[in-house]
Amino acid sequence: MAALTLDPTAVRARFSSLRSGFAFLDAPGGSQVPDCVGDAIARCLREASANMGASYESSRRVGAIVAEAEANAAAFLGCEPSEIIFGPNMTSLNFTLSRTAGREFAPGDEILVSSLDHDGGVAPWLELAHDRDLRVQHIELRPDTTLDYDDLAAKLSERTRIVAFAWASNAIGTITDAARVCELAHSVGALAWVDAVHYAAHEPIDVGAIGADVLLCSPYKFCGPHLGIAYGRSSLLESWRPYKARPAPTSPLGRRFETGTLPYELLAGFNATIGYLEEIGGMAAIVPYERSLGERFLDTLPSSVTVYGLPTLEGRVPTFLVNVEGAPAAEVATALGERGVGVWAHNTWYSLNLYQRLGYEGDAIRIGFIHYNTADEVDRLVSELAACAAS
Repeated sequence: MAALTLDPTAVRARFSSLRSGFAFLDAPGGSQVPDCVGDAIARCLREASANMGASYESSRRVGAIVAEAEANAAAFLGCEPSEIIFGPNMTSLNFTLSRTAGREFAPGDEILVSSLDHDGGVAPWLELAHDRDLRVQHIELRPDTTLDYDDLAAKLSERTRIVAFAWASNAIGTITDAARVCELAHSVGALAWVDAVHYAAHEPIDVGAIGADVLLCSPYKFCGPHLGIAYGRSSLLESWRPYKARPAPTSPLGRRFETGTLPYELLAGFNATIGYLEEIGGMAAIVPYERSLGERFLDTLPSSVTVYGLPTLEGRVPTFLVNVEGAPAAEVATALGERGVGVWAHNTWYSLNLYQRLGYEGDAIRIGFIHYNTADEVDRLVSELAACAAS
């Protein structure tokens, strides 16, 4: 069977936001959205501005949107629709679900978090630990920024309740061996809790294959609306008592953990996002194309640009943290923006423990390629970075 190929020209024609020629190389902070997604959101507001449970047509349309969204999310993550939970964003969902999981924790119980993590995957556990007298430890990193699995194994104990980790770093792109971490967590009876927000935009997901108990992601990273999606293993969800209003629906199973009215128009946009990804070839086409962009970037960078983290595409997604020799990151980002190239400068990138390990002071520039970017945009970026170094 021939490998699927992605046609960047056809892809870009579906995005009004890409027609100006501005190079959006900031996908880790939020991707551009194809027109079909905005159209679906607007159509929902016009034709399905109602709530579920009524006997009239617009309410039935809302119910169909939600059911389709659950089915699409389940197919995207490799689970059952009843194991899907929607929320306003990953961080809000993580606070909600971590608090739910922690109902049965006892003082002195332990939670392990990764030093690669975005704080959205750490702060909920720190707050829970503060309230319930729990212990939180960070899993160390190897010098190359990959997770130290030996350190993880050494820190596991019979008191470990959660092993929470980012599947891919939002700052430097490093990938964690999720199946290995889940297996280690289960070896002491702990739950494997996966932040897949950054990973989901660049690689396929199968929660069963890695053994995840809980996994969270956000469609705004893969050309969808701002929304949070969580998977929870059904036997686990059945054992939890949710925080919610008492008359609210309790089936399907995942809906027990959804608080308040869902953003139905964003779920309609999410359905359009999944349709769009399928139409362009899905991850089978996206992954090799994005990797080719990342390889082109690394192969052509001048020596005046420092890349933090792994030096090749092996073991990472095409997200890069860099600095230009002799040029402050904020000034570089501003100069590039004025020349039609969009990147960001920041200090921690919300990865507080990782920041302490990377060795730069102040800010660094984050660059992220996604499937609507082109080889020409990569070349423009490299040329502009070289010009910043020269000036």
